[in-house]
Formats: sequence, C-alpha cells, structure tokens
Amino acid sequence: MICSNRFHTIRATYHDKDSNQVRFSWDKSIPFSELINCAGETPLPPYLKRKADKEDSKRYQTVYSMNDGAVAAPTAGLHFTKSLIDRIKSRNVKLEYMTLHVSAGTFKPVEAIDYRDHDMHKEQITINKDSLLNLLQYYDRIIAVGTTSLRILESLYWYGVLLCKNQDAKFSISKEIPYKNEFQKTTSFRESLNRIMDYMDRTNLPNLRGETEIFIYPGYEMKTAKGLFTNFHLPKSTLLLLVSCFTGQDWESIYREALKMDYRFLSYGDSSLLLR
Repeated sequence: MICSNRFHTIRATYHDKDSNQVRFSWDKSIPFSELINCAGETPLPPYLKRKADKEDSKRYQTVYSMNDGAVAAPTAGLHFTKSLIDRIKSRNVKLEYMTLHVSAGTFKPVEAIDYRDHDMHKEQITINKDSLLNLLQYYDRIIAVGTTSLRILESLYWYGVLLCKNQDAKFSISKEIPYKNEFQKTTSFRESLNRIMDYMDRTNLPNLRGETEIFIYPGYEMKTAKGLFTNFHLPKSTLLLLVSCFTGQDWESIYREALKMDYRFLSYGDSSLLLR
C-alpha cells in the first residue's frame, strides 16, 4: 500500500478465531487511521451508483466532528449545517456534543436467527461535565440527533443505575444489562444523571469516559430523549430495531410512508423527526 508517498506493509493475523478478532501489525511510523484512509473509501449508499470521490470525504462528515474513531459518520448530523446550527442557537436551544466511537456491530446486518444473539462490539463514550449538567437541567426535553446520540443517552441512564447499586461502578454497559431483572428497579433519568454527577464530583473527573455494548430491541423501554432525528434504516439492521422501540408500532406506518413517497434511505438519505 502506498500512503504518504511511501510503501507500507500491513499484516493481519487471527487474534481470536472464536470471536473473529484480527490483529494488525504495520510500520508504526504512520498512524493506523491514516492507513485506513489510504486503503478504504467513503461508504456511499448503493443507489448513488458511483464511486466515492474526494468531495465525499468532506461531505460524509458532520460540521461539528472533532475526533477520529468511529467506523461511520453519525448520518443524522449530516443534515445540520453551520447556518442551521446558528439558527437553532438563536432560539435559545441548548446544543451539547458527545462522542461515541461507533463500531461495526451497530451497522452490521443482523444475521442471527434470534436477533438478540447479534454481536454488538464495545464502543467508547466521552462526555464532559458541563454537558452532563445541561442534560440534567433539561432532562425531560431532550432531542437526540441520531441513533448514536440516543445510544449514548441510554447508556448514561444505565450507568446511573449501576452507580445506584455500586458507587464505584465502572462505566461499562453490556448489552444484557437493560434486560436483567436485577436492574429493573425504577430509576428516573434525572436520578441516574445525579448519581453520575455525584460520582464525578467525588472523583474530581472533568470528563466521563466509558464503553457500551447497549443493544436496543423490541421490549426495551426508552428512558431518556423525547425526540429523535434519524435517517431511514434498512431491514435486518440494529438501528431499525431501535427505531421500532422508540416509536412502538408506529414504525410500520412511518416506513410505509417513506417507501410510498420514495424517501432515500441510508447515509445520504432523508431524515425524520420522531417524537414519543
């Protein structure tokens, strides 16, 4: 592979065949993220019927992106331009930014016979204390931009639940936690956020970092956002399962309307505002 005007060799070996984990080795003089940029291409939706070009590397990203790490852009955010964000701010709407390094497990099609067996990968979360304070102030009026943001919010809720049981609990949300009977004690989102704030105050943390495997599918009860901006998702995807939880049975009529009106699906597709 030629990258940065040099030829680089990447070796891939199985680290754990049972879990399908691969280990890469390469000349560490160049970051792995740069190698990926050289080897890969922007994942355009198939209906565009063209190869990705240099312009797509800019367009396939939100105007507020900051950190490398996700396997795909949070595509609901692609609809927000700088001018639109300024208009939203002018109406005294608080905007808060969080980071979730989305993994392949979220976007990989569900192939398991029982969708609950789908393999979700660990994803890293970062959010600062000021953002958490604003979430606490407006906890009952939150609109999530994208399923990525919603999954962060729901993971925060469950971290607060863990802290209710153990004040020093690690911020690590497995995909089973929301469905375990031992965690079904009624806890409000506000209480969960207060628990997190208490933990951060006690440990002098300016930023909260953790990881999540949260998997939201039918039977899950949303705890956080009242609204969700999201693109339209394909069948057999974890994100369509999430939308079906957020809207209940209304998801069927929403998607029938999308198909009838020929809305575009996937990353460069149309958006929707779903309320519950």
